[in-house]
Amino acid sequence: MADAKVIPFDDDRSRARRRPSRADGEAAAVRALPGAQQSPQEPEGAGEGPADTEAGSGRVAETGAGVEAGSRAGAVSGAGGWERRLAGGLAFLRRRITGDYEVDEFGYDEELTDQVLMSLLRPLYEKYFRVEVKGIENIPDKGGALIVANHSGTLPLDGLMMQVAVHDQHPAGRHLRLLAADLVFVLPVVNELARKAGHTLACAEDAERLLRAGEIVGVMPEGFKGIGKPFSERYKLQRFGRGGFVSTALRAGVPIVPCSIVGAEEIYPMVGNAKTLARVLGVPYVPITPTFPWLGPLGALPLPTKWTIQFGEPIPTDGYAPEAAEDPMLMFNLTDQVREQIQHTLYKLLVQRRSVFF
Repeated sequence: MADAKVIPFDDDRSRARRRPSRADGEAAAVRALPGAQQSPQEPEGAGEGPADTEAGSGRVAETGAGVEAGSRAGAVSGAGGWERRLAGGLAFLRRRITGDYEVDEFGYDEELTDQVLMSLLRPLYEKYFRVEVKGIENIPDKGGALIVANHSGTLPLDGLMMQVAVHDQHPAGRHLRLLAADLVFVLPVVNELARKAGHTLACAEDAERLLRAGEIVGVMPEGFKGIGKPFSERYKLQRFGRGGFVSTALRAGVPIVPCSIVGAEEIYPMVGNAKTLARVLGVPYVPITPTFPWLGPLGALPLPTKWTIQFGEPIPTDGYAPEAAEDPMLMFNLTDQVREQIQHTLYKLLVQRRSVFF
């Protein structure tokens, strides 16, 4: 397979493309229907007579013919839609084979993410976990922002669902660039998919570069302590590290958007940890759940819980001086503010939740 073209990271050509909305398609369909344009009404009682009756009958016949023609046009349009999809799919495959596609300096492949990866994740998001999104308007339409979220669920499905939420629910269709742990980039296949989906190593340099380029960056400061905590500690936030994400946001001058995710804690209720096996495999933990490993591969299926993702009010950082990123007390206070806001929102969402599954 030929190599893809690498474009400079600050190239905004891909972001300049406008995705057609459903409203545009509906408006076009309405304009295409015969007889859709209304004529001005005549005064009541004017022009009555045999000639007008015949003319009225002719108009009724024309209307019926127009409806029939519209039905035929709809059928042809449906067939044409499948042809366009097939042609688009073949063109996509041709670009993959010939290498005629673009990736940025981090390996992000926007076309593959939009057309393939998002399509694979969307059934989980819409049908299985039935994710409800709140506060999406708190993510800016343009410019950089740092989304800070709680981490849970044994496997990092919460980050992927948050990525779909930002992409599908935000009016500007923005892409979330997640900061991932080192382990993600040493696993076969996972490493390549993570790069293609826009994720990068959780380091301050990469995060700051993305933010300065106007990207939406996501970070989960709890790390393995959050995603691998036992079920008895669900929805209790772990330590947020040393506040490095705050320092990065201060240097880039972007807002911090707290994000609270409810529903991920219950997909794999972790009741134990095979620590010896984890050391042998070189992984942080090997979870033991009510279904895994007792049911074999079937036990790896997540429980179909009902999710809620809420994006909170952004915390601005552009009002601080450049040297504020080196102030340990300021970083501690901002880190604690973000953590408390996420924790408070989690408790509020849990009180409002009717059921884990509905």
